[in-house]
Amino acid sequence: MANPIEKILSHYESRDKSSLIAILQTVQKQEGYLSPEAVDSISKHLRISKSQVFSIATFYRSFSFTPKGKCCISVCLGTACHVRGAAIIVEELERLLGIKAGGTTPDFKYSLETVNCLGACALGPIVVVDGKYHGQMNIGKTKTLLEKIQGELKPENS
Repeated sequence: MANPIEKILSHYESRDKSSLIAILQTVQKQEGYLSPEAVDSISKHLRISKSQVFSIATFYRSFSFTPKGKCCISVCLGTACHVRGAAIIVEELERLLGIKAGGTTPDFKYSLETVNCLGACALGPIVVVDGKYHGQMNIGKTKTLLEKIQGELKPENS
């Protein structure tokens, strides 16, 4: 049986460079990140250099070359959120998760990242968990939110 990357590539014509972003999106969705093996396979399939694949993948922030956690937590550090204490929320999440912003927990349950602006300035500071916005955050709300998330990720028999 073909490996998962080869299976994805079989749905796209080789040499059709216009399908690169769609391929990257599909691989990222299925694998969780773009591995060196995936970049190599994509490069060979489309007959372009690995540096061309990297160039496109690094241009878009949504692509990652490192595995992400099952739960992705983003904190807005835009001006409105920043002046309302977003940096303290990042520090609290780093402390509670035991990782720095940009990192993933060793068990791959959580990834923590910062973003420049989410466009919801009136609700700042904003924390987004798997696409769901949580506004007007503070240290207490942050801890409560994380406890809720951790409860949802626990296996049912633990």
